[in-house]
Amino acid sequence: MRLPAQQNFTRCFHPAKAAPAAVVGQWMPSPPPAFLKKYRSMARFLRTSSLLPSLLASALLAGSFVAADAATHTKPKAAAARKAKSAAPAEQAMTTDANGRSIPVLANKAWVLMDYNTGEVLASSNPDEPLPPASLTKMMTSYLVEQALKSGKVKPDDKVTMSENAWCRGGKGGDSCMFVPLNAQASLMDMLRGVVIASGNDASKALAEHVGGSEAGFVAMMNAEAAKLGMTKTHFENSDGLPGANHKASARDLAVLAAAIIRNSPEFYPIYAEREFTYNNIKQGNRNALLYTDPTVDGLKTGHTQEAGYCLTASSTRNGMRLISVILNANSMQARADQTRVLFNWGYANFEQATPAQAGATLTTPKVLYGVAPDVAAGLAKPWTLVVPKGQAAAVKTEVTLNPGLEAPIAKGAVIGKVVASANGKVLGEAPVVALADVERAAFFLRLKQRVVGWFSK
Repeated sequence: MRLPAQQNFTRCFHPAKAAPAAVVGQWMPSPPPAFLKKYRSMARFLRTSSLLPSLLASALLAGSFVAADAATHTKPKAAAARKAKSAAPAEQAMTTDANGRSIPVLANKAWVLMDYNTGEVLASSNPDEPLPPASLTKMMTSYLVEQALKSGKVKPDDKVTMSENAWCRGGKGGDSCMFVPLNAQASLMDMLRGVVIASGNDASKALAEHVGGSEAGFVAMMNAEAAKLGMTKTHFENSDGLPGANHKASARDLAVLAAAIIRNSPEFYPIYAEREFTYNNIKQGNRNALLYTDPTVDGLKTGHTQEAGYCLTASSTRNGMRLISVILNANSMQARADQTRVLFNWGYANFEQATPAQAGATLTTPKVLYGVAPDVAAGLAKPWTLVVPKGQAAAVKTEVTLNPGLEAPIAKGAVIGKVVASANGKVLGEAPVVALADVERAAFFLRLKQRVVGWFSK
């Protein structure tokens, strides 16, 4: 059975489609008389025919076959899409580093995975190559502001002016902005959040001018602090990370800077984990995607320019062990996040912390000449942790070596030797051994007595 005037039939059900005025709105165009006769004849046959039940059953059975066939032979594109969606992720490519470790292969220009407590680089690729850091530059900007707050040079409620030099002209040219109006003022803490969370170039420049007197003066402070921290492959030309001919930083240096922020700005570090910031009724989300997907990640900073690619410095803590990762010049936001996850998962799967000795615990009690006490307790002044291959923490052993001929007076905290940690014959690290108590020098006659006893004991 053929439906007449199929084009008009479709338009009747879809009046929005272009159709002649005479057709739009009609239920169906009038069928020709020949069609009416054939239709009425067929309807009369079906009503009176004893074959109606069989015909209906046949129609239902045919429909079930069609449905089954449709379920089995899906359209190629849909099947491929489902297959791609359910396919297992590709196995991570690995290579062997200079230490014989199997480490991940990542599609970027440089990366570093560092243990926070020891500063040891667990794995890396091109860690010391100076590269454009984009907005990872702002870690130094925020760090200097935080240190100025700690020293009292500036105060949290200081009003910071948005100068014409710092002002972000509506985000044109791809600038990331806090969107403080020209010549308006915002509190220093709002500006700091505008740098850390919103990655505002305007906030970075305004704070640089507020703390350094000018952006150029602040950049000089940035480079001085980089030298102080040992960032030997880094040179800053601005406070916001926009491209500059000699504006470069290495992945290792950026990891060192991240560690300094965590260690020296503990009261401000929680800002780096905040997911959003609202200023002037404009809400902006933190671009660090791991803050939304990995509860062990609590910072630090993202960056992107066409020259620098997609960059990310992040930190994660699991089972008391903090790692810092740096990704430079990945090819997308997703790639930098995925590569960071790979590094953290690899690091925690292959390393663990070891504590060879506790701070303040007595490791040995050496003899002291000419003191009011014949000996002194010796141990560690500070907590000592090492990062070791997974499963080797229990195998760590220590050996203490003391300076020869210890004589009073000895002040508490004075270094009198060292302790070396090793596992399976490999030295893992060392730490200074200090006197845990004062030992005053004995009076003349007591010293003379000790000397005489010493002669006869030889």
